Amino acid sequence: MAVGIVFNGLGVTQAQYDQVLGEVAPGNKLPPGMLYHAGGPSKDGWRVVEIWESQEAADRFFKETLGASLQKASITVVPEFFQVHNIMKP
Repeated sequence: MAVGIVFNGLGVTQAQYDQVLGEVAPGNKLPPGMLYHAGGPSKDGWRVVEIWESQEAADRFFKETLGASLQKASITVVPEFFQVHNIMKP
């Protein structure tokens, strides 16, 4: 079952986001298992929303790839997970 994740990065800048994105998704290509990614500024920092094909795929990406890149960019976030009920595509 698909899983959604929201990251609210308090104090995170666009430069930090771009640094991490360049490391974990070179060429702006989705990693295996990720269906959707959107990131943009929020009132208090930066917000990212992702949809993954499964919890396992998301967990694998965080453990093997994202965690080290976030640490390197001095970003601390607590992801909020939710089960995806519906996905609409064009």
